Amino acid sequence: MFEWLSQNWWALWLTVFLVFAAVEMLTLDLFFIMLGGGALAGLVADFAGADLWLQIVVFCVVSLLMIAFVRPITLKHLHKGPAEQRTNVDRLIGESALVMEAVSATGGRVKIGGDVWSARSESGVLTEGQRVIVAAIDGATAVVAPQAETAIQ
Repeated sequence: MFEWLSQNWWALWLTVFLVFAAVEMLTLDLFFIMLGGGALAGLVADFAGADLWLQIVVFCVVSLLMIAFVRPITLKHLHKGPAEQRTNVDRLIGESALVMEAVSATGGRVKIGGDVWSARSESGVLTEGQRVIVAAIDGATAVVAPQAETAIQ
């Protein structure tokens, strides 16, 4: 077994890459995929005929360079974008809602769009039929505040 491995280091580099890729899928922080890139560089060095010590050096250098230079740029691009592109429950913040059951600091129900949510009030008791604004989402509970009355002129 060890004799075969000493002649086929590419199999070890491929396994290391696959392990790093699997861990990256679990963590999603773009760290282990950079190490996986280093493992692929070690694989390429093996195919190019490099000795094991040189393959390890290539792995280390490429991994460090990717962590230092590629990861920050990638994270910057992933996190950029206007606030209008909010997704999931973040898009509900600031939306208008209708009180279905009286909402107090301890609970109640509101209708946001077409969905009924459990809710709690930021201030005071909100009566059934009152229009409110979603101030925050706390788990599966909408935190609501009274909607400012607008004067019609």
